[in-house]
Amino acid sequence: MAIRGKKYQEVARLVDRSKAYDPKEAVELVKKTGYAGFDETVELHLRMGVDPRAADQQVRGTALLPHGLGKQVRVVVFAQGEAAKLATEANAEFVGADELIKKIEDGWIDFDVSIATPDMMGKVGKLGKILGRRGLMPNPKAGTVVQPADLPKAISEVRKGRVEFRLDRTAIIHVPIGKKSFDADKLYENLMSVIEAVMRAKPAGAKGQYIKTASISTTMGPGIKLDVKSMVDTAVGAR
Repeated sequence: MAIRGKKYQEVARLVDRSKAYDPKEAVELVKKTGYAGFDETVELHLRMGVDPRAADQQVRGTALLPHGLGKQVRVVVFAQGEAAKLATEANAEFVGADELIKKIEDGWIDFDVSIATPDMMGKVGKLGKILGRRGLMPNPKAGTVVQPADLPKAISEVRKGRVEFRLDRTAIIHVPIGKKSFDADKLYENLMSVIEAVMRAKPAGAKGQYIKTASISTTMGPGIKLDVKSMVDTAVGAR
């Protein structure tokens, strides 16, 4: 077992590890458990009751955080012709086609989100090994493969705080919901927006308890268990 530092141990004592906290109580507490010398990200972790090996039990989607992520999002758009013009007018940081693909093949990945028009996906597909492992590959299910006319909206949404979530090979979803410096009410609203989106993404093959456990933490801080039933009931009631 890893030996934690003194600061971690101090904030960990604030958390009752035997308790599942109401979501509102949890976001108040998580703000007290960040101890690093930077504005830590608050992360949500969900252990799902699905089989990640089964094709009909995959969980993937996007959530639009009403209060964003508290950081600048750098957007790459793979487009050409009129679509490239629309992306540039929408203030995407980087727009291009073959030359942009070559730049990424050469090792450049200085961006947070990539968006592509459908006609570009045949070329962008060869970047799968580079972008896929970093979660940067455009994907229709994530809302990042869009028609040219929809580019301004897609770019605006990812800037405002649209986050993608997906099941990993251990049946866990990890997704950021904001920064420690956010007001508790804003963290709570972002949290519930993600839970609502995850509930909407429930696959047809899911059986039994869909979300088994949930917790939130700052980047460096201890995990705080969430009361799953309370959280899900609130999210479903808001839909």
